[in-house]
Amino acid sequence: MLEKPIIVDGRDHLLGRLCSVVAKELLAGQKVVIVRCDEMCISGSLIRNKVKYAQFRKKRMNTNPTRGPFHFKSPARMVWRTIRGMVHQKTTRGQQALARLSTFEGIPHPYDKMKRKVVPAALRVLRLKPSRQYTIMGELADAVGWKHKELLGRLEAKRKVKADAFYQKKKARTALKKKAEEACAGDLAKVNTVLAASGYA
Repeated sequence: MLEKPIIVDGRDHLLGRLCSVVAKELLAGQKVVIVRCDEMCISGSLIRNKVKYAQFRKKRMNTNPTRGPFHFKSPARMVWRTIRGMVHQKTTRGQQALARLSTFEGIPHPYDKMKRKVVPAALRVLRLKPSRQYTIMGELADAVGWKHKELLGRLEAKRKVKADAFYQKKKARTALKKKAEEACAGDLAKVNTVLAASGYA
């Protein structure tokens, strides 16, 4: 299991909760790819999170700010930085864990053709009260100076058109297979009983 990367769809997951689950997996040796980081959520309103981010951006080296700390503006790097703080990254083990992580805005190739997973323990609809406000990471990033929201929207629209066409073909194929199985159900009755007896039902 560990040699295959797990692709996590970040859409509508809470940032901290998802990152803590992913950090544990990384430290255990699992490769993880998080896609759609721009659609992840943080609890609290956009105004509140903008103020908090502004306070965070003020934290810099007094004499030479080019030495850090560095404040990322893209959602994927924000997620990466959050996880970095959870894996003890100044040790070799933490560095190796961080090397197993990839984060992306949108769903780039080849991950658009792979099975994506969700983490129920981090889903906003399950963990946040319906009355609570929340912020979408893409909107926060756009507010603090990330410049690719529009481009990402265009690329995602193209991807969704392709994905829908693929799904319609898949549905048609499944319906055709079901029809064929029903048509020859009588002929296959004996074969099916033998298979069922052998545990292949």
